[in-house]
Formats: sequence, C-alpha cells, structure tokens
Amino acid sequence: MEPVASLNDIANEFICEEIEEYLERPDEIERFIEMFAQASTDMQDIAAALIDGDHHTVDELTENALTEGTEALEIMDDGLIAGMGIVGIKFRENFIFVPEVLACARAMKAGMAHIEPILSESGIEPVGTVIMGTVKGDLHDIGKNLCIMMLRGAGFVVHDLGVDTSEDEFIEAVEEYEAPILGMSALLTTTMPNMGKTIDAFIDEDLREEVKIMVGGAPVTQTFADDMGADGYGKDALACVALAKQFLEETDEEW
Repeated sequence: MEPVASLNDIANEFICEEIEEYLERPDEIERFIEMFAQASTDMQDIAAALIDGDHHTVDELTENALTEGTEALEIMDDGLIAGMGIVGIKFRENFIFVPEVLACARAMKAGMAHIEPILSESGIEPVGTVIMGTVKGDLHDIGKNLCIMMLRGAGFVVHDLGVDTSEDEFIEAVEEYEAPILGMSALLTTTMPNMGKTIDAFIDEDLREEVKIMVGGAPVTQTFADDMGADGYGKDALACVALAKQFLEETDEEW
C-alpha cells in the first residue's frame, strides 16, 4: 500500500498555504495534496502564479518549462489545470469573487497560449464535444466560463452558447455539432427551473436519449439535478470535467 501524501511533500509554500486556508472538504484536501505532491516544483510554481492571478509569471514560467523540455500536457495538467482547480473551489466557496477569477483566467490563457499550438501540431484528437450555456433569463457566466476553460484544457471541443440560452438554442446546437454532452449553468434560483424546461424540450423532440445532460451553478444541488432529470451534477469546474469524462466512458460502453 502506497503511503498517503502530505503537505510536507509539496515544495511550494504558497500552494500549501492555499490548501490549508481555503480547502475544507476532506476529499478535496486529499485530492489536491496528492495532485501537487506528484507535480514537479516547476509545475507547482506555475500553479501558484496562476492562483495568484499573475499572468506575466505564468507566461514566463510556461515558456521556460517548454524550453527546458517539459511536455505541454504535463504543464497543462500539473500546472495550469491544477492551479485553476483551486481557483474554482475558492470561487465556489465565496473566498474570491469575479475580479479575482478574471485575473486567474487571464493567467491561464497566458499559459495556454504557449500550450495550444503545440497540442494542435501534435495532432491529438479531441476527446469529445460539449455544448455549454447559461439558461434562459440568467446572465451569469463566470462559473460556466471556468468549466469551459477546464474542459478545453482536458481535451474537449466546447461550443459556448453564452448566457440567456433558450431551449431551442440548446437543441439546435446539440443537433448541429452532434454533441453527446450538454452542460447547463444557472446562478439564480428563479432561472433554475429553466434547466428542467430544457430537459423536457429534449424529451418532446425525442432527443433525450441522444445526449447526456449535466447541470451546475451556485444554487444547484444534486437533489435538484435528480428532480430535473439531469444525468449529472457538477459542484465545480473539476467535477464538471470528471463528469464529462464519465459520460464519454458510459457512451463508449453503450456502443
């Protein structure tokens, strides 16, 4: 049995402090300690700069890591996505707000600007296609955008329908892009029922069996997702990615 990683196994003090101060759920604490303990110090430094919203440092460290021979996928997974995972949790728990999240997103984009061309040139096939949108009547998109950033980082092609998305727009996008996965977001309790209306619309069009539907947003819960007839609920951006990957595996098994 392998020994369990601890904070002492993480070299970057800033990362350790972030985990200690902002992570409260035991499963998340364990997951991130394990994640960063196996990452190189360079990847920890990239993640720390991203969490701090320092896009200049992320840009520089990413370029240096690539120059020194670090694989693009390692930088993306162990540096950028790992760091953004902490940001997503801090945002979910109201430790940080929109301006801070936007700064972190800018930092991730600075790193991905170096990574994406390499991945494109390598000919790596996308793992799957996802449609994402905020439901009708809701204009909030920060959480959705975090999920999209993480999904794209994980290799998905994501078509973003933006905010205030109607049932028809969701249906048209799923059909146009032949997407097996749909993600809906809502931040207002008054717009949450529109998730259920969208799912009903897919049923009315005889398309419900063609797509896996996941829902998320601050007021959304697993119970609500179950009541609405969704296939899954993601409490944050990392959970969104894990759910999308799970859906792909289930689809492959069905075929």
